[in-house]
Amino acid sequence: MTSGRAVLVATEYEDATADLVIAELNRRRVPVLRFDPGQDFPAGISLTAYAEERGWSGRLTAHGRTTTLEEVRALYHRRPSLYQGYDSQDQAQRFAAQENRRGLGGVLASLSNCLYLSHPQAIARAEYKPAQLAEAKRLGLLVPRTLVTNDPAEARAFAAERPTIYKPLHAGSYSVAGEPAGIWAAAVESREIDDRVSGCAHLFQERVDKSADARAVVVGGEVFCARITSPAGVVDWRAEYQHLTYETVDCPGAVRQALLRFLAAFDLNFGAFDFALSTDGGWWFLECNPHGQWAWLEHATGLPITSAIADLLEKGE
Repeated sequence: MTSGRAVLVATEYEDATADLVIAELNRRRVPVLRFDPGQDFPAGISLTAYAEERGWSGRLTAHGRTTTLEEVRALYHRRPSLYQGYDSQDQAQRFAAQENRRGLGGVLASLSNCLYLSHPQAIARAEYKPAQLAEAKRLGLLVPRTLVTNDPAEARAFAAERPTIYKPLHAGSYSVAGEPAGIWAAAVESREIDDRVSGCAHLFQERVDKSADARAVVVGGEVFCARITSPAGVVDWRAEYQHLTYETVDCPGAVRQALLRFLAAFDLNFGAFDFALSTDGGWWFLECNPHGQWAWLEHATGLPITSAIADLLEKGE
């Protein structure tokens, strides 16, 4: 049994970023219960939840540790796995996975007096890039000219008028010859676009004449920024990790206020924002990852992001 109000950490088994936060909470003697709902339930997790006037009461047991639902102070929703059987061809397994997701997931998403970092449903809503881009423009951020289409003619016309990049709408898992791979943003010319574009939605965007990139990590009301410099000609810095350099950088006041309003609009307590820094000094919004990575930036720059996240989780609602 945990003593005191616990912090729940829902993430996959191997998550070095979550490990940093858990270690800091342990140092502060904040009780933590870590689990992966999709992999651990129901075999490794026991849930008993009663609907009461003040919210859910009962208990959650995972890996031999138990906490009462009424005493959960925060849920750190990082990167939990899909519920087992969710994509199964077996009807019974699919049914069970849906019940698990709506049962355990539904209880975890409706705890009283619990701070969410961030709420699972808010994260799911914020993962849609078209919604992000529309909100960023509404808030006055610079956003590159963008086209979402499955019309090859429209895509070719767009790319013929301006330097263009293609990027996926979702950074999901992909493999090449059985090995995990990433689909990075890449330059594309009009003549390269063919009728295969009609097979799904594609995102095309005007290429920013940039001097560097920036990642702004927002935790509650705190904004931590790092400038990321990659070799000349690199479109997507994630493809060149071994050749990057980092330095802390101040976030312009207007951009900082827009980021805080962005999180508020999506009801998030965390966001990892990517910007292209143009040669004329502009900060061009590219995207927000509502549970993005940051640990490597803290290691490279000393930005105290672990401490800021632990502060928020320790304080709770």
